[in-house]
Amino acid sequence: MKYGAWNVSSFQAEQVRALEQAGYGPLCARILSARGYGDPAAAGAYLRGDTPLNSPFLMKDMKTAADRVRLAVARKKHIAVFGDYDVDGITSTALLTEFLRSLGARVTSYIPARLEEGYGLNEIAIRCLHQQQVNLIITVDCGITANREAELCRKLGIELVITDHHECKEELPNAVAVVDPHRADCSYPHTDLSGVGIAFQLAAAIFGDQEALLERYSDLLCLGLIADVMPLRGEVRTMVVRGLKALEHPTRPGIAALMAECGCTEGPITTSTVGYLLAPRINAAGRMGQVELALELFMTRDHARGRMLADTLCRLNRERQKVEAGIYQEAVSMLGHDARPGAIVLAGETWHQGVVGIVASRLSEEYNCPAFLICMDGEHGKASSRSYGGFNLFAALTNLSGLLESFGGHELAAGFTISRKNIPLFRREVTALAEAFQCSGQAEDALAVDCAVDPALLSLENVQALNQLEPCGTGCPIPVLCVEDAVVTQLNEVGGGKHLRLSLRSRNGCSLSAIFFSQSAQRIGIAPGDAVDVAFTPQINEFRGIRTVQLNVADLRPNHRLREETEAERALYGRFVRQLALTPDEAARLLPCREEFVAVWRYLIANSGDHGIEEDFPCMGRKITRSAGVGPAEHLTLGKTRICLDVFAELGLIQLQTNCRYFKIRITTDGRKVDLNQSGIVQRLRAQKNQ
Repeated sequence: MKYGAWNVSSFQAEQVRALEQAGYGPLCARILSARGYGDPAAAGAYLRGDTPLNSPFLMKDMKTAADRVRLAVARKKHIAVFGDYDVDGITSTALLTEFLRSLGARVTSYIPARLEEGYGLNEIAIRCLHQQQVNLIITVDCGITANREAELCRKLGIELVITDHHECKEELPNAVAVVDPHRADCSYPHTDLSGVGIAFQLAAAIFGDQEALLERYSDLLCLGLIADVMPLRGEVRTMVVRGLKALEHPTRPGIAALMAECGCTEGPITTSTVGYLLAPRINAAGRMGQVELALELFMTRDHARGRMLADTLCRLNRERQKVEAGIYQEAVSMLGHDARPGAIVLAGETWHQGVVGIVASRLSEEYNCPAFLICMDGEHGKASSRSYGGFNLFAALTNLSGLLESFGGHELAAGFTISRKNIPLFRREVTALAEAFQCSGQAEDALAVDCAVDPALLSLENVQALNQLEPCGTGCPIPVLCVEDAVVTQLNEVGGGKHLRLSLRSRNGCSLSAIFFSQSAQRIGIAPGDAVDVAFTPQINEFRGIRTVQLNVADLRPNHRLREETEAERALYGRFVRQLALTPDEAARLLPCREEFVAVWRYLIANSGDHGIEEDFPCMGRKITRSAGVGPAEHLTLGKTRICLDVFAELGLIQLQTNCRYFKIRITTDGRKVDLNQSGIVQRLRAQKNQ
């Protein structure tokens, strides 16, 4: 299992019937019922995306900000819109710049150079804008932690209005207005707006007509909100639904050209279109140090220029992919093949600052822990981090702020700067925090499964009907279904061994084709003939004009019978450890024979690399059992395997550590022979067996 547990919801048959009668497909009806929207009216409200937008004036300081900007426009003051170099920041900058210019304002757009200036408002930028005689700086998607920079603005006579959506520190910057729904004293009912959403609300507060502005800017809103993974509920869903509709007939030449380059000019535009095709190419400009190209893409009215910019962004994205692959391979080699760390903290001397965030995200998902990647520059490093399982990055960095030079971000993604000498201590401290969180029971490492389904329902028509759930994303997640007790009939590693293709057969004889990305048969401990439950997102795969249903696997686990056997083994072993009395038969079930000890030892010798072995115990137990094959060790159980490991540790042959889900084993013997009969564990079990 990749996840610690599965939370499988269930549907109600009568609700499914009502939803199907209302026009929802069979799979869609089951998912809606399992999510608590069994009434067709409730399901419609959940999916429609027509929630009215909130008044911008519900945000603290919004009136002050709007009045001050309106005054600057009226007095012909020089205004700078200061943004960020990701999709949310670029769309925020484009939206507010274009809006203010439509009012006749003199506006300069400024997005910091990622490699030279780093994230957010900074002294270099402020002094540059001061030389250009800028009177007012409006930040979008940044600025909430710019306390020192706010004081510099005040000293230079530049007024500052901050709009942001990131987490606030205890002390806010001393600015004319600080607009951020995360402020403790802000009563705005929806904290899920990204930077472009806040910029839109500022424009609406100035203009007074939300609907007219939504019609004008829904495309930019949609791109920024989806790219920043905002929950698709309430007013965010309204903005995204309107934006996706607008993107089907794009009016901005640059966006139209980019969509043509990506091959997404036909068919419905979905969140996946934005998240997997458009956003990476827009982000590539900022990551590769040419953010001005993406900003121009949104603002140009020249079709030829739009096509040239779109072509350049696609080229930059290909370059970014090559750089990312190199950093990923280096990071994985630094971790070792069997590493299962509580947290990943790695530093590279030549890593690209614009790309490490993507690699951190990939590592956090593959290794099931938060990841921190630091780009070194002399004695200092700039880091990007990504969370896993609900670990609060912003809270952790706040806790460890004494080791950092600066930091900012939110729960799921954050950045910081750190001195080289503090990295080892930071690694130890943040790993301890992550491991404590993992063991606290608060970690959200369970896989949320909508419901189990009959494989016969996985037809092309029914899978196609899942489009009724769009737009999908945070708050309205992509469906995850489950088929129980399927048999693995075939395994093939594809993509150079990076991915695993499976053929499965269900209990009622249905054949299923599946792909498990970033996994191998060895890593997950699976072989043909295994009976498994498979959690997946159903997709339609088209190859050479033939369309078939394919399962995009989220996780695999042993079927119900094997899980029950595992739990029984755990319980029996637990009774022995607590020194409770066992019956002779129970003791015999736990006591390994010599051949079984040999089978376990041979596995450890064959699979222990420089970093030892570290993985989920049931998975490792199945691998050991499978490697033992038939013969004297064919009845090697998980309980016996655990006893073997305890005996080896008792006799000094291995070091054995447990950390929540995982075991870490390191061979420590110097080649000396030991007498297993001298083990106190073996003697206790024999005594109970023979009583």
